[in-house]
Amino acid sequence: MPRPLQSSAIMSKTSKSPASVLSPESSVLESIGKPTCDKLAKLGIHSDFDLVLHLPLRYVDETHIFPVAHAPYGQMVQVEVTVAKTEIRFRPRRQLVCVVADSSGEMFVRLLHFYPSQQKMLSEGARVRLLGELRMGFLGPEMVHPQIRVVREGVPLKETLTPVYPTTAGLGQEQLRKLIARALSQCDLQDTLPTELVREYQLAAFAESIQYLHQPPPDAPLSELESRQHWAWQRLVFDELLAQQLSMRRHYARRRSLVAPSLPTTQTLTSALLAALPFALTGAQHRAFEEISRDLSARHPMQRLLQGDVGSGKTIVAALACAQALENGYQAAVMAPTEILAEQHFRKMQEWLSPLGITVAWIAASVPKRAREMMLEQVAAGTAQVAVGTHALFQDQVNFARLGLAVVDEQHRFGVEQRLALHNKGVNPHQLMMSATPIPRTLSMSYYADLDVSVIDELPPGRTPVVTRLVEETRREEVEERVRAACAGGRQAYWVCPLIEESEKLQLQTALDTHVHLSATFPDLQVGLVHGRMKAKEKAEAMAAFKAGELNLLVATTVIEVGVDVPNASLMVIEHAERMGLSQLHQLRGRVGRGAAQSACILLFATPLSEMAKARLKIIYENTDGFEIARQDLALRGPGEFLGARQSGVAMLKIADIERDQTVLDQARVSAEQLLRSQSAVADRHLERWMARAEQYLKV
Repeated sequence: MPRPLQSSAIMSKTSKSPASVLSPESSVLESIGKPTCDKLAKLGIHSDFDLVLHLPLRYVDETHIFPVAHAPYGQMVQVEVTVAKTEIRFRPRRQLVCVVADSSGEMFVRLLHFYPSQQKMLSEGARVRLLGELRMGFLGPEMVHPQIRVVREGVPLKETLTPVYPTTAGLGQEQLRKLIARALSQCDLQDTLPTELVREYQLAAFAESIQYLHQPPPDAPLSELESRQHWAWQRLVFDELLAQQLSMRRHYARRRSLVAPSLPTTQTLTSALLAALPFALTGAQHRAFEEISRDLSARHPMQRLLQGDVGSGKTIVAALACAQALENGYQAAVMAPTEILAEQHFRKMQEWLSPLGITVAWIAASVPKRAREMMLEQVAAGTAQVAVGTHALFQDQVNFARLGLAVVDEQHRFGVEQRLALHNKGVNPHQLMMSATPIPRTLSMSYYADLDVSVIDELPPGRTPVVTRLVEETRREEVEERVRAACAGGRQAYWVCPLIEESEKLQLQTALDTHVHLSATFPDLQVGLVHGRMKAKEKAEAMAAFKAGELNLLVATTVIEVGVDVPNASLMVIEHAERMGLSQLHQLRGRVGRGAAQSACILLFATPLSEMAKARLKIIYENTDGFEIARQDLALRGPGEFLGARQSGVAMLKIADIERDQTVLDQARVSAEQLLRSQSAVADRHLERWMARAEQYLKV
């Protein structure tokens, strides 16, 4: 970091041990009305210290005056002028036009929308300060909609750069600045880090950094400040990442202090299952199961994330984990976000476990009432050792006799409360989460530091790489001929319809229309249809017919994104691929290439393309490795969208950027381990400052 160690006056603060790093009472927020507090809450501000950590987006320079004749064009400048003439013009539209001047020259001011109060401020003879971008207009130098301040006698120039904060409707910049200034003067800004840590990484003092960012001097390097590369930003980046790492590790330690059922492998069911499989596990599958098996044997609850690319074989690893729980006399639950995926798991579990004498229950909203009640009774009695289902699994009426393992597939699609509800069906059961969206290393280090992670990084043998083609929708007839040829050769194909403007109704209509069109286009082919509004039985029948080869072409919505395994399907067409995210495109593409035949995925796109859509299509075209796609997707979208923060229960970082700040993340990770090992009280103070609502970071 470019910042040298601070002066002794500032450094001396770091050695103090304040009783509390927060103001003892929220005096600023308590002094304002509820409407303002509600607006602040929308910005994530719930305390005085949240105000302190509400940092500027950018700055404007009101510390000096430019002569009109020498003011630079194309940047924010401040001039002090006298209004020489003001008039309302009506061509080309109604606007207020003023001629203003100082001793060096004159310029124009234009307001395209204005209020009587602004017209009064710009009355002839008025002395005003204007802050805005100077540019060359039709009449000469001009500012359009500058900030206007009437110059009063004895009002000095500002001594620091003026911060511009993130805000919300009804909360003005001046009001925010005043509230933040009060919080800065009242909150305890003493350092929470030990002096030796500050010295090791050459960090600025916390108080100095905060004050600098809110009130930078006139000569502050704006480019460094606004790109967050300045030493003051770097101190806060370190603090935030350290708090996150401390919180994750505390949670990890707390989990390991809980008592869970020890489920050591007895080599009975697990060995029988391995012996009965018609295929051999890959090395990566073996390694992942060994890690899970070791965790299940421990006396504290497992919380492991099993991640692997599309088609890497996560389900059999989960089945082996279930078998290990079962051979110890405990039950297992497997939950998936969609009925198609859950039913796929149910069929696989039945296929693998039923021959071994295991009863697998199917619990979903579509199950008829009588059959559902019978399965619930079996689960409650323990005669059904495995329960597979959707969200229905964590409803109140579902009770387990001895739940020892909860498996959650595509875990990021469930809300944190939903995962907790399933977890609470047992007494500290072990938990295995699965995801086909590979988590890049930096993201895993940051947001999943409290989890153990297993990775399946190889595909089973016999899989052929899928060739990806980008085709403009004007060439649709060529694509249809490609489908005809594939089906004529004994292969099967998918035709996927897009999600349109987040409307399930429109998506359904598109799928219905496409099905009608393709049925007419291919009268010699059997064309099926699957969409989210169909009854579960109808969906299951259509998928079974497709898997059995009775259908040549399946028209589907993105409901087939996960959980569909038809080795004979070698071609997929995805309409309006430019509207879909990278993870979804990669998941869909993974539905083909599951057999030995050469497979292709055709991405139909409409023009013109946005820059974001171009970037996504380029990435999916050039890459087949899910980890590389995930890494580039993270760089493109940022962690908030990548993780689905609202659903996952992950609290987003406000200051740090894990791609940009990888080096600092490494330092914070090491420092967190050191503090928790030897200076627990320091860790407490730091967490109190940064994470008063730390439970937001704790995931289940």
